[in-house]
Parts: sequence; structure tokens; C-alpha cells
Amino acid sequence: MNKENQRDRISRGARGTMSEFYELASLACPMLGTSEVAKAARDWIAAPDASGKLLGCWRTEFSTLGRLLILRSFDTSDALLQERRRALLSANPFNAGRLISGLEMASYQRFPFLPPARPAACGDVYEFRTYKLKPGGLPPTLSGWEAAIAPAREYTAHLLINMYALDGPPRITHIWGFESLAQRASLRSAAFSAGVWPPKGGPENVLEAVSVIAMPEGK
Repeated sequence: MNKENQRDRISRGARGTMSEFYELASLACPMLGTSEVAKAARDWIAAPDASGKLLGCWRTEFSTLGRLLILRSFDTSDALLQERRRALLSANPFNAGRLISGLEMASYQRFPFLPPARPAACGDVYEFRTYKLKPGGLPPTLSGWEAAIAPAREYTAHLLINMYALDGPPRITHIWGFESLAQRASLRSAAFSAGVWPPKGGPENVLEAVSVIAMPEGK
């Protein structure tokens, strides 16, 4: 997807109600085993009894290493829960039970004013930013983001998705795609200097922020 198409997609906002729900799975595995785990996971996701659409599969490069991140979308919460049960009740989740040493699966719903995420094709470097929020901090966070998307479009054109958690502590996770770390730094610096980023009311509601840099795995 080129930059102009990304920008148009962001500015139009969400249309319809498809692909509102997402699962972000984190599979802990040997650092040299991510490719094998990615292949097994893709077979798991493509199984006849599976549901959901694969949007991306990444290996961590900065932050905790030896992690495979898998993002899938679902049209309904029931479909997401059905797939969650399939993993929990399997003796070989993601077809990689003998290799993975840890499995975390989190459920999300996308910000209502953003379009559904599409299969990742935003560059070679992806950033996963998770913000734990103060209790009651989600409504002002949503309002701030909605107001900031268009003014910061040079930067937000690189936003794959932003979504809020449906389980665990209050938090949001936003995923960005860039050609390089240098491009990321340049775009963020320009948005900060122009005063169009961060979203108003956003930082005030963040208790803890974590950033993970990851690369596509198993294309």
C-alpha cells in the first residue's frame, strides 16, 4: 500500500462494522526458531476450523527478543472467542507447542473512527506501542486521537491500527509501519515540532508506555 492510499484510508475513517475485533498473540520461542514457529502458526491459522484473518506476523528486534507477534482480525466477538477457545483447548497451540515456552493472547476492539486494519504492507520496520491507561482514561484518549489523526496525517499515514483492550488492565495498542527507524524518527520529530502530535489529552492518561520494534517474519 503506497503512502497516498494509506493517507486516504486514514482520512476517510471507518465505514461499516467489519473487522472490529482483533487478537494480538505473543509467542515466546528460541531466538533462532521464530521462522519455524511462524510457519507452524500460519498453518494453524489456515486450518479449516480456524476463523479470523491474518494481518501480520513479526519477530521482535528491540525489547524482549525471541517473541513472535501475530495480529488477526475478526468480524465478531464470538468468532474471536471461538478461536481463543481453539488455542486454549489445544495440546499443540499454533502447531508449535513443542517450541514455544510462553503464549499470551489479548483481545482488542479498534478505535471506532479508524478503518479496519489491512494485511501489513507498510515497510520493513514496525513499532508496537502499548499504553496502560488510568481508570476512565479511554474516553479522553479516543477523543484526542480522533482530533489528531487528520492534522498529523504525514505521520498517521503510517498507522496500521489503534485498538483498545477488552481484557486485562485498561490499555491501548497502536501499530505503526515504517521504511526504516530513521523515517520513524524523522516523522515523529516533525509532528512534535509542528504541534500536531501527541494527541491532546493522550499523555495525561498514560500510566505506563512500552514500545517494541519488530520485523516481518515468514512472508
